[in-house]
Amino acid sequence: MKFVISLVQMACPEGEQEANLARAAEGVREAAGRGTDLVVLPELWASGYDLAHADRYAASLNQGAFAYSAGLARDHKIWLTGSLLERGDDGAYYNTAVLWDPDGAIRAMYRKVHLFRLMDEDRYLRPGDQALVFELPWGRTALAICYDLRFPELFRRYALSGAVLTIVPAQWPRTRVAHWQVLLRARAIENQMFVIGCNRVGSHEEFTFGGRSAVVDPWGEVLVEGDEEAAVLTAELDMTKVARARRKIPVFEDRRPEVYGGLNGWR
Repeated sequence: MKFVISLVQMACPEGEQEANLARAAEGVREAAGRGTDLVVLPELWASGYDLAHADRYAASLNQGAFAYSAGLARDHKIWLTGSLLERGDDGAYYNTAVLWDPDGAIRAMYRKVHLFRLMDEDRYLRPGDQALVFELPWGRTALAICYDLRFPELFRRYALSGAVLTIVPAQWPRTRVAHWQVLLRARAIENQMFVIGCNRVGSHEEFTFGGRSAVVDPWGEVLVEGDEEAAVLTAELDMTKVARARRKIPVFEDRRPEVYGGLNGWR
């Protein structure tokens, strides 16, 4: 199966939610005009990293920017994902990625498991505690968010659960953008899956974000990559590449978990 994916690499200035919604809508409109099936937005694209004022932006999954996103998916008849600030039923705030289908219905949801202390996520947000794989038309798909990319255990769990594609919205700083590029390719190669990374551009306080959004195939080939400017990036994915890569180099058959599986005690 082949399908088309677009990444909306955009600035997400803090305190400008209405403008950010408009930027996202423009990017989605452009992507839909290219015949895109799935559109990916960055991490916290509606609010930026204004976590100290999370109460201004956070909403339940059927309200606020979540409802706006569902409308974009429905209006353009596309699949859509990206992360937003969620207000949970428990009253806590979460960094949550949701995937909407072309009818605007939620088909997948993931709350960021690994909170990034350098940007105070641990002060304002509660971590998620689930790592699920979802059955979707193009194959089993998983979600991760930004800092999660540094944790290979998460992506290996996804692969062992049958994931053929993992989507990673991000706000990754320019100073470490080389890490972003290497880790996207590493997670794709070691798990023989497509890895999709959509990163923010622009600045917030002392942080400048690096862009370089990319689509990486199961062999580690970069199908499309942005620079540091706002852009809509589009690529066609041939999902049969996953099975071919896994047949060619049978990594999962050759694993030896009895040797290295018990890593929980490492410090």
